[in-house]
Amino acid sequence: MKVVVLSGGVGGARFVKGVVEVAGPRDVTVVGNVGDDLEVLGMHVSPDLDSILYALAGLNDERRGWGREGETWHALDSVAAFHGETWFRLGDRDLGLHLVRTEALRAGEPLSAVMARLVRALGLETRLLPATDDRLRTWITTPAGEFTFQEWFVARGHQDEVDALRFEGAETAGAAPGVLEAIAGADLLLLAPSNPYVSLAPILAVRSVRSALERRRVPCVAVSPLIGGRTVKGPADRMLARLAGGTSPAHVAGCYTGLIDALVVDEADADSLDGIDVRAIVTRTLMTGADARRRLAEAALGVVPA
Repeated sequence: MKVVVLSGGVGGARFVKGVVEVAGPRDVTVVGNVGDDLEVLGMHVSPDLDSILYALAGLNDERRGWGREGETWHALDSVAAFHGETWFRLGDRDLGLHLVRTEALRAGEPLSAVMARLVRALGLETRLLPATDDRLRTWITTPAGEFTFQEWFVARGHQDEVDALRFEGAETAGAAPGVLEAIAGADLLLLAPSNPYVSLAPILAVRSVRSALERRRVPCVAVSPLIGGRTVKGPADRMLARLAGGTSPAHVAGCYTGLIDALVVDEADADSLDGIDVRAIVTRTLMTGADARRRLAEAALGVVPA
């Protein structure tokens, strides 16, 4: 069974790993968010793509939730000593990837080709594609002003309430090579348990990607990032409450109107299914370890009979 997963980082990356473990690495294509990409100290950083890459390679820091396991910070300490920019934390092990990617991009190589090379270098068989090779950036409108995603999320600790979002470049962005072909050839489409607004909406802002999902001939299943109407980590629940009017499964499904056929929800939300207009699949969604992430993946994959 060919599976395509649209995903952000961290929680999405854990889910992707579970899907790959259940479905097999060669049958999974991941389309990752690039709306939160940024330049730090002259380097191009793709946080969500990197989180997925590290998770698939078993290099991610499960405890911290981002970056690489066994990371050190000597380079950043040196940057601080010279009064450089340190608000976005880049570890020593992480720097190598950013240097290689930045050099390739400056030489004219598209991001999708760079990511394919990084995937091969780590011996992975799963395809990891950016949603687009074009510049696409998420901007957050708050009562305190408008900020790039990383300024709002990292530098300001995502404490500002969100009034609106915009995706700079989305009007002209095209799908990266392989994305539309993978969607067209899939037996199942999955939306990872990522923030609907800042992780998945930037992917869906690429018009050809959204159109491909609207024209799908196979099931598309989203996984809710909420448990009992709350997130384990991150601002998705606050954003849903403010922008969608609530944090029920129906509010989550409403973020994907016309794009999904089913929503996987946690057992804690089983009594809050009123108003949901797609099939609800109830299971335990907290990914506390390998068994839990595989169980969640099996629930989503089970929409298509074996």
